[in-house]
Amino acid sequence: MKEKVTKNRPFGMRDKLAYAAGDLGCNMSFALKGTLQTFWLVYMTMETGLLSALLLIVQIWDAINDPMIGSMIDADKRKYKLGKFKTYILIGAIGLLVAGALCFIPVPKADLWVKVLLFIVGYVVWDAFYTVANVPYGSMLSLVTDNNLERAQLSTWRSIGSMIGNMLPMVILPMIIWKDHTYDGSGVIPGLEGVYHTNPITNKAYEIGEQMINPLTHKNVQDLLGQNVFWAALIMGILGFIFFIYMIKTITLRVDEQSVKIEGDNKKVNIFRSFGTFLKNRAAVGATLAAMAMFLGMNSATTATTIMFATHFGKASLSGVASVVGFLPMFFFMPFINKIVDKFGKKEASTIGALVSLIGGALMFIFPIIGNTTLSMVMYIVALSIFGIGMGFYTCVSWAMMADAIEYNEWKMHSRDEGTVYSLHSFFRKLAQGLGPSIVLLIMSALGYDSDLGTVGQSAQTAMNMCWLVAGLYLFSGIVMFVAIAFIYNLDKKKVAQITDELNARRIAEGVNGAKTTEEVVSAPVEEVVEENDPTETKE
Repeated sequence: MKEKVTKNRPFGMRDKLAYAAGDLGCNMSFALKGTLQTFWLVYMTMETGLLSALLLIVQIWDAINDPMIGSMIDADKRKYKLGKFKTYILIGAIGLLVAGALCFIPVPKADLWVKVLLFIVGYVVWDAFYTVANVPYGSMLSLVTDNNLERAQLSTWRSIGSMIGNMLPMVILPMIIWKDHTYDGSGVIPGLEGVYHTNPITNKAYEIGEQMINPLTHKNVQDLLGQNVFWAALIMGILGFIFFIYMIKTITLRVDEQSVKIEGDNKKVNIFRSFGTFLKNRAAVGATLAAMAMFLGMNSATTATTIMFATHFGKASLSGVASVVGFLPMFFFMPFINKIVDKFGKKEASTIGALVSLIGGALMFIFPIIGNTTLSMVMYIVALSIFGIGMGFYTCVSWAMMADAIEYNEWKMHSRDEGTVYSLHSFFRKLAQGLGPSIVLLIMSALGYDSDLGTVGQSAQTAMNMCWLVAGLYLFSGIVMFVAIAFIYNLDKKKVAQITDELNARRIAEGVNGAKTTEEVVSAPVEEVVEENDPTETKE
């Protein structure tokens, strides 16, 4: 295999901002998945068992979709004006303009078969375009630069783009799709039988415009506005497209795209063989399990968390704000992540972070037993913050770890298989994002959640059960993340240096331009690398 390094402008801040914008664009669409189950469960009143089954069905499409598109990109040797990777990203971005909104067509009174059809078609179309954009975007990290430290910087900036792309919808969406249910004189509360003219806490008659209280849980009543979800999804698709276009026009690929090969030029793609090869890549498996664990804590708990805030705290509209406050501490050490990685290594730093997340998950079990609602929410945010700090270590270097796993694939099996390895990594991430919520819905049903009653008609015991479920999901997430990084992922700092040395030696022997020794790349401090590559760039 020959990897041609072309001469372009030096790597710098433009590349970092552009790569961050790419994941911001992805997450303008991906962040909607956190609202998907809530929309179909609460507003479309789909039964939990059926919704769980539908989520499993659409994962079958994921199983076909991700590896197929990744292999297709690997095998595509045609010349494109924008380049292969940017062209596929553009196609995906165009589709995502409207694909996200297709998942949220607000017709709660439609026949059941219509709802099922809308759910499956909407999800399949969205997922196809998301994969077309996301798989080549992820693979591009190792094509922007061949420098190990610069790849770590790109991974950090991707994480920044990802978190901003997640946090904006996380905060804003709940505020615009949930509204307080106020007294209008009728005393009717959707989801509850009977007429309620008296506040169950004060035992005084409601005044017109007063916030109504749920007589079952004594918490505020809030309604989900389905029409607002649809329009929000459409606007997010437009914003995502703008970020994608900025990235495509700004970022520079310095490594030849045609260096991405699948076991030679003339061999046909074999999906089953690709799976087998992926499972032999211990580094990719460890990084993927860690990512799956992360999503179990973040995505699988989303619906349960929203239901918990609606039933236990009576503040569904603040669920996003609480989550963002919980994860904000991650930003505090982001400026130092490059120096941390340079000194200790990606695996080493992530292992400590995973242990901290495990501790945060354990502390999560304290908040349900606190009687005071305000103190209970404060304890929840404190535990979530500790979990988020630990997860931040892995999040900031997760994509650089996958880039190392691709290098490991080339080093061990003499084939990079970038698109295939990344697409399978993406597939397993999506599996966690789909299978996890599906299982959580079944657990919610077992814990007493009745989908026919929405968020308002649930009992106080069901509301408390949601708290225990959320705590359990975060603890499980922390445990799996720690095991995956500490005991399965096998690329510590020393091993990465060895692989980089040996791969560069191969490339030098093959006459690849620009190959360097590991000492030239890895031993240089971050400040020196930045200053050398882009004198106009601010040191990090």
